[in-house]
Amino acid sequence: MTHDELKQQELDKRYMRMATIWAENSYCKRRQVGALIVKDKMIISDGYNGTPSGFENVCEDENDVTKPYVLHAEANAITKIARSSNSSEGATMYVTASPCIECAKLIIQAGIRRVVYSEKYRLEDGLDLLRKANVEVVYLNLKE
Repeated sequence: MTHDELKQQELDKRYMRMATIWAENSYCKRRQVGALIVKDKMIISDGYNGTPSGFENVCEDENDVTKPYVLHAEANAITKIARSSNSSEGATMYVTASPCIECAKLIIQAGIRRVVYSEKYRLEDGLDLLRKANVEVVYLNLKE
């Protein structure tokens, strides 16, 4: 591994640890997910899974099923960019869970070129779509 690759790997681990901590802000019981969008070594957006602004902070119904209007961490981070003066063109997203196909579409449309994730999900259609769109996908297990 070259010096630059080692340096990038260390940065990836650091940002992923930060995304993991950010996930703790989620009030969802079934799964807490955090996301950071980084561009030019600056965090330009962040997100975690939860309900839209103005909704009560409850993600699951009485049967412990996630409510249909709960936003994923990736969607929250991307929509936060839309309300700022930043651009996610060419950025890297760090997300604690592998993106679903809906979030993968948003990632592609937001111009994010690299996705680093730390938890595998049983469905890989989101990752497959990202790869098809030439988005670099990196699995990073922090426990290793």
